Amino acid sequence: MSTQDRFVMAGIILIGDELLSGRTQDTNMGTIARWLAPMGVQVGQARIIADDAATIIDTVREFSERFDYVFTTGGIGPTHDDITADCIAAAFGRDIDVREDAVTMMLRHYKREDLNQARLRMARIPEGASLIDNPVSHAPGFQTENVFTMAGVPRIMKAMLADIEGRIEGGAKVYSIAVNAAGIGEGDAAAGLAQIETANPGVSIGSYPHYDPQLNHKSGQVKEGGTYRVQFVARSANEALLEQVRTQLEELVVTLRAQLG
Repeated sequence: MSTQDRFVMAGIILIGDELLSGRTQDTNMGTIARWLAPMGVQVGQARIIADDAATIIDTVREFSERFDYVFTTGGIGPTHDDITADCIAAAFGRDIDVREDAVTMMLRHYKREDLNQARLRMARIPEGASLIDNPVSHAPGFQTENVFTMAGVPRIMKAMLADIEGRIEGGAKVYSIAVNAAGIGEGDAAAGLAQIETANPGVSIGSYPHYDPQLNHKSGQVKEGGTYRVQFVARSANEALLEQVRTQLEELVVTLRAQLG
């Protein structure tokens, strides 16, 4: 049953010291957000945290209470610092151990004699959790209540999403429109944007500046000059209202250009 009359919110927890150090650049957040949007699930918050047990446990509990769905990535591999599974179990007060159904899933990729103690760590699943299929390396993720625990490797995490889609109950979809304006700065438009947003309850408006450098097409070098532009993006669950706002934004651009000469 769909929940089209309300907003469904998700939280994303990105786990890993390598993310905080800058050694690894995260792409999972964007992948999850783009995957959720067509189902009517909006990301309310994403947080990057360290491989620290107390931090993981507290954050999982907080997000599980605040959001309809929670997605964690990272920390379910075979090494000693992969502690996410233990922390998820602790967050929900559950035991954790190697599960035979998880081992069976891994045997699609490994020979049984190759499942040493390190690899078997990836088959340790919190009691009562349901498995998430992993068609890439076959070490499963798992769902504990409203928390989906997935791998941190982007291609594995993305592959896991296919097994989760049927478990998501979406809500009101949020649509967006964009209006581009060259030669107008954010400060020039701030007052007008605030007025439009106030006049249209249920619509949020953001402005995103960009500088387009002027290039020498022969040398490829940047020349003096270039163009400043800003993109106004409006979001709402009401498509008809968004089209009205599009007209208002376009009129604002015309007005500002006339004022700025």
